[in-house]
Amino acid sequence: MDFEYTREEEAFRQEVRDFLDENLPPREQRGSDFMENWLARVREKRWVGFSWPREVGGGGGDIMSQVILKEEMAARRAPPLGTCMMGLAWVGPGIIQYGTDEQKARFIPDILDSKYHWCTGYSEPNVGSDLAALQCKALRDGDHYVINGTKIWTTLAPIASWISMLVRTDNFGSEEAKHEGITALLVKLDAPGIEIRPIENMAGQRAFAQIFFDNVRVPVANRLGDEGKGWAVTISSLANERSSIGEVTAMYSKLESLKELVRRTTRNGKPLSDKPSVRRELARFEAKIEAMRLNGLRYLTRQIRGQPLSSETSVNKLHRADLEVEMGDFAVSILGQAGNQTRRQEGAVDNGSWAADALGWPSVVIGGGTPNIQKNIIAERILKLPKD
Repeated sequence: MDFEYTREEEAFRQEVRDFLDENLPPREQRGSDFMENWLARVREKRWVGFSWPREVGGGGGDIMSQVILKEEMAARRAPPLGTCMMGLAWVGPGIIQYGTDEQKARFIPDILDSKYHWCTGYSEPNVGSDLAALQCKALRDGDHYVINGTKIWTTLAPIASWISMLVRTDNFGSEEAKHEGITALLVKLDAPGIEIRPIENMAGQRAFAQIFFDNVRVPVANRLGDEGKGWAVTISSLANERSSIGEVTAMYSKLESLKELVRRTTRNGKPLSDKPSVRRELARFEAKIEAMRLNGLRYLTRQIRGQPLSSETSVNKLHRADLEVEMGDFAVSILGQAGNQTRRQEGAVDNGSWAADALGWPSVVIGGGTPNIQKNIIAERILKLPKD
């Protein structure tokens, strides 16, 4: 494996660093218009949707440059490159690959300009992680589909304007070939017949929701891909999330924040960073993140060679799930009573962010597939063990 960067790649890294020096002031010096200006500048650089084709407004960047961009942004703890998280992660790539010209013109510029949020409607009650068993129905009625059913654990639904969702348009009640008859639709969340009920987590956050659809009419023009082929659309779109390019940089950033917390937290007048057991725990976290980085380089090599990513990305997903829980619990434990204080509570450290992380882990651990699902994937598809 070649760990060296080309001259062009190093030049791009310096370009990113120069941009950050010029456009990223210290946090305490950022005014109320900072975020608006930041988003405009990174959009002008075509760093939002960096790897998307230039003909749809993206940067047309290659995979290695995208890695460099994310590394440098994470190292400086820069704001996100665009705020339409799910639109950039997998809704947009799905539209680029499967959408009509009209859909691309309608949705892609808004995603790149951070106009609003998207959410994705996959999970349903009583279905668990068996996505292909979904039962939310959409029956054709002329130029519209009529949707009835419900989705649950829908991330960002309380603040989203659109949902990319899977519905069953055929093959109702069949256990055989249940991946068939599933269709992908793009639905505006203020359509008549939609009710959004936020789900509050233990930290008091409302990032999830259950959505109810009662005779919701959606134009056939809002179908993504062919009718009955929504499974292929979803698998292809989610592959953008599973590449794990950004996960390692995010975890390193979190580790640096944890190290800072350890240095300014004292016991008997001494910083916890002097305590051997604490240093060992931090070293253990760093070793696991470094293992994720090396695994990520394997995935990156496959992408550079044009090879598809498959089940091996579940390894990093499982590592990150463990780390999110362990690092959150560790932060709370070293803070003592203050570690239980959430936002706006007296004695809260860092505005209660560590308690919120420790209590809000399901959004990262469960999202994209539970640890049990990841273990089954690793056992069956990588280790070739018998199916559970």
